Amino acid sequence: MRLVLAEDSTLLREGLVRLLAEEGHEVVAAVGDGAALLDAAREHRPDVVVTDVRMPPTHTDEGLRAALEIRRRWPEIGVLVLSQYIEKRYATELITGDTGGVGYLLKDRVVQVGEFLDALERVGTGGAAFDPEVVRRLLARTSHADPLSRLTARENEVLGLMAQGHTNAGIAGQLYISQSAVEKHVNAIFDKLDLGHTTGFSRRVLAVLRYLGS
Repeated sequence: MRLVLAEDSTLLREGLVRLLAEEGHEVVAAVGDGAALLDAAREHRPDVVVTDVRMPPTHTDEGLRAALEIRRRWPEIGVLVLSQYIEKRYATELITGDTGGVGYLLKDRVVQVGEFLDALERVGTGGAAFDPEVVRRLLARTSHADPLSRLTARENEVLGLMAQGHTNAGIAGQLYISQSAVEKHVNAIFDKLDLGHTTGFSRRVLAVLRYLGS
């Protein structure tokens, strides 16, 4: 894949460039701030951009805002956010858009090279990859009655894997159950969360993001 990498830590940026090159990917640009990320995306039109959240000049949310702008301008470009932080507002906006080709991992996952590369591959092929901790934070329960409490333990496992971007086949492999069993669990989740066949909306996305924080 052709990649653009945005990371303000020179050490981590160069390490990622080397890792990705060794895995056969082409890093067409490696930059250190959000504005440069937008410029690189415009110039190179990569398959995927990999970006940190907090970068110069304010070190708040420049990378994530740049990612949202890239999704708006060039929706064919995949976005994999790689950060130490979970910025709930912009993360929710990123994830609740078109979820094809989107991922959000915590930097701890870079230590797990296989998981990082698997997430990158999924995003690059139009799938989704969300860190379980990101999902947990964004699905933090509110003070009112929580429909998620109606799910069985197995249904919670299935929903968690859905939230990470796994397909039904992938969930079946993770849980060592049949794909038809997964489909039954998914349908039960839809029923318990009162998600009917709503035209124009993905019930799968709505199930995952039902109680995201704003």
